[in-house]
Amino acid sequence: MEFVWRQESFPVLVMALGLAFLLLHFMKEERKGVLNTLIFFLVSMALQFVSGVFHALQFPSAAAVFHEAGLIGAGIAVIRLWGLLAFRIVLPRMRVTPPRIAEDIFVIIGYIAWGLVRLRYAGLDLGSIVATSAMITAVVAFAMQDTLGNILGGLALQLDNSIEIGDWIKVDDISGRVVDIRWRSTLVETRNWETVVFPNSQLMKNKFLVLGRRTDQPVQWRRWVWFDVGLDISPARVISVVEEAIRPTDIANVAKTPLPNCILVDMDNKGYARYAMRYWLTDLMLDDPTDAAIRWHIMAALQRAGIKLAMEERSIHITKENEKHEEALHHREVQLRMKTLRRVELFAQMTDDELRKLAERLRYVPFAKGNIIARQGTHAQHWLFIIISGEAEVFLDGGGGEKRILNTLAKGDFFGEMSMMTGSPRVASVSAKTDVECYRLDKEAFEEILTARPGIAEDVAQVLAVRRMQLDSALLNLDEEAKHKEAHHQHSEILATIKRFFSL
Repeated sequence: MEFVWRQESFPVLVMALGLAFLLLHFMKEERKGVLNTLIFFLVSMALQFVSGVFHALQFPSAAAVFHEAGLIGAGIAVIRLWGLLAFRIVLPRMRVTPPRIAEDIFVIIGYIAWGLVRLRYAGLDLGSIVATSAMITAVVAFAMQDTLGNILGGLALQLDNSIEIGDWIKVDDISGRVVDIRWRSTLVETRNWETVVFPNSQLMKNKFLVLGRRTDQPVQWRRWVWFDVGLDISPARVISVVEEAIRPTDIANVAKTPLPNCILVDMDNKGYARYAMRYWLTDLMLDDPTDAAIRWHIMAALQRAGIKLAMEERSIHITKENEKHEEALHHREVQLRMKTLRRVELFAQMTDDELRKLAERLRYVPFAKGNIIARQGTHAQHWLFIIISGEAEVFLDGGGGEKRILNTLAKGDFFGEMSMMTGSPRVASVSAKTDVECYRLDKEAFEEILTARPGIAEDVAQVLAVRRMQLDSALLNLDEEAKHKEAHHQHSEILATIKRFFSL
């Protein structure tokens, strides 16, 4: 037993078990590696007991070999445990994050030092080993120059922070996120669920892009979304329409700073101008989905403004549809719009002819999710909106960017009637909770009907008074008696405003 179990054996065993316990407690994601190291340590200790058996059986040479192998193995395991504790627990808690390759270097130096110490105790002359190994090292270095280049490249990449784990890089036409930097290679995961292995020497010899990284700035990457519009539309108008639709809208993964901006890129001899919407992407994994969302917002904004996207023109021969067919399609669309208008309380007292006139003037306007349809306090646009699909949210803008949700509107609901009928500013904001399709009616279309039949203003004023009273009730918590008084007062005031606004 004296040959196997020495005075320092018990403290070493306690130290190894204590280190393993701490690592298993704090490194839950890497327990398998810690357990493997602990098992290696216990196997090394077992080799020392095997050496004791050979010593008892009078096989001193075999006993010495197993004893040294056990000591070297146990020392390697302990060095590994100390390395994990220092580099994975202690230094990160001190807010020091050395590169992983630095951990490997220090641990390997520890292995070599421990091996040389044991060889010295075994009676080997280290001087002769060093002298002999110099020639061997030169031969090996020449034969493994590519491998050594990769190793030194990996060391340089980590020590000078050229790239870090989590960075997005682009090499030639391949882009992806760095997931590991090893001795020989760097692993990059692409958006297509591919893992690309780049030799470190290739990264050191050639240029590569680190995407989204800028000193003292958050990670975000500028993207370009292209679209074409005819040359007959003023560039200032196109840019204004697109920027006013995109900038105030909360779109996932689009940075607020710097603001998205639209620019005129080129003018083609085919008759259209090329524009680019530039924005900054905050999650580099979701490039294509975010581009798609931006395109949908651009398309919806241009449609609302009556601006058509340019299409390549081709000469084709088609058979012209007869006038009866076109008239039937138009009649069906007008009937559908009249059916929608009949659901609106504001038009309940109108005749079919009057509804048909309004239906002819309705304009289809789509909104992408998150778009502001009407903004609180504005009074320049006197429009009534009727929702034909989707949901919209009515809210009040509070101080400090706070929003107070008042109502959710769905198919068949309408809003903006007060602004269209009285010219008053918007009392609340409305945003698209989902993608929304609306019909929009302007003041001029309604003015023709009021001029022909002024008496309808009385009924309209009554509806508006009830709607205003409901809004005031939600804001001020009025009781029933107060509601009745408020509705009567609002009716008279709104009727007078309508007559003044439409010059009746």
